[in-house]
Amino acid sequence: MLTAISPIDGRYKDKTKELEAYFSEFALIKYRVWVEIQYLIALKAFNLPELAALDDKILHQLTELWSKFDVEDAADVKSIERETNHDVKAVEYYVKNKLRNLGGATYEEFVHFGLTSQDINNTAIPLTVKYAVQQVYLPLLLQVVSKLEYLSKQWLDIPMLARTHGQPASPTTVGKELMVFVARLKIQIDQLNNIPFSAKFGGATGNMNAHYVSYPEKDWHGFANDFVTTYLGLQRSYPTTQIEHYDNLAALFDACARINNILIDACRDLWTYISMDYFKQKVVHGEIGSSAMPHKVNPIDFENAEGNFAIANAFFSFLSQKLPVSRLQRDLTDSTVLRNIGVPFAHTIIGFKSFVKGLEKLQLNKKVLQEELDKNWAVVAEAIQTVLRKEGYPKPYEALKQLTRGNQNIDKSSIDDFIDTLVIDQRIKNQLKLITPFNYVGKV
Repeated sequence: MLTAISPIDGRYKDKTKELEAYFSEFALIKYRVWVEIQYLIALKAFNLPELAALDDKILHQLTELWSKFDVEDAADVKSIERETNHDVKAVEYYVKNKLRNLGGATYEEFVHFGLTSQDINNTAIPLTVKYAVQQVYLPLLLQVVSKLEYLSKQWLDIPMLARTHGQPASPTTVGKELMVFVARLKIQIDQLNNIPFSAKFGGATGNMNAHYVSYPEKDWHGFANDFVTTYLGLQRSYPTTQIEHYDNLAALFDACARINNILIDACRDLWTYISMDYFKQKVVHGEIGSSAMPHKVNPIDFENAEGNFAIANAFFSFLSQKLPVSRLQRDLTDSTVLRNIGVPFAHTIIGFKSFVKGLEKLQLNKKVLQEELDKNWAVVAEAIQTVLRKEGYPKPYEALKQLTRGNQNIDKSSIDDFIDTLVIDQRIKNQLKLITPFNYVGKV
């Protein structure tokens, strides 16, 4: 949409469309309606005498209406909201209207019975986040991991000059360096999967006051625990104020931010390898790298991914710091903030998709990798001095330092000549001469 303010709903709409089912205004209304209906069903099952005659068929019909809930239904709720000026009350009235139309007018006051708005918001929103994470976020993240892991295995034995502090260092392999990111991501995914999706459900100040004053003999906290867990598939927070603590939601955002940080790290490394010519990029027909320089094939996918991960993390950081803080039993600052949860997830999945696209363009430039190794024979100094230490040779580190530090002309012959000067067994000399920048890669 050319008139969209945010690129999420404009330039990148095709990349973020799947999140509409979870983070749009429509989605929030739909899941609020779901919670209200499930609550009525749970009250009936809790054996309230006033609901004993409520026909299960009506409840089933209500559930069926929800399964067909569409944008027009959401518009009906918004129409009610224009009168109430209260979004959750509009949902309550909408469900009451549906119940009345199905012949359940006698029971309509048990819709939203004893509840406050946050009992609906703090269950509906965790549901949308849970499903978005499970249905969209994690599948795309696992695609990223799978693609990285595939390339790491393909290139596991390809030697590459490493660089520490930007300077030539002990060789590694291309695949092993990619596997580092795979391992880091898998650890964070495991941690993310262990974070509960929590919900508040406890009335105006968390104590089920209205419920207990109406039915003091009932175990309402037990009911609330069962409702949140069994009916909604969430974990109930207790005790609470009027609102959810948001601590677990903050933990989720922090986990997502750590994953993005790892991918920012990967983007920057891959960008640098491309600039060093370790990788070429597949040319896409019709694509232009620069409006002025026709020859350029820019690493735009990794740059796009990095930018989106960074803006996502700005939101994730703000959300994780702000949401757990509320004055006394509740203030309203969380309400408007919660409406932006989809923003960092949208930028994150744009990043995922760009990152995978960048990986798919990578082509290994073995010629440059080999040339770089061949220009840096000094990196085998570590290997030689370590073997000499083992053999009891005096001050081997110092000897290699004198040979190599600041010397730009170290090549194979320089190393071989040095080895020949050593007063050691010929067998050890032969062993040392077999060490090259191409095979001194450790075990990967």
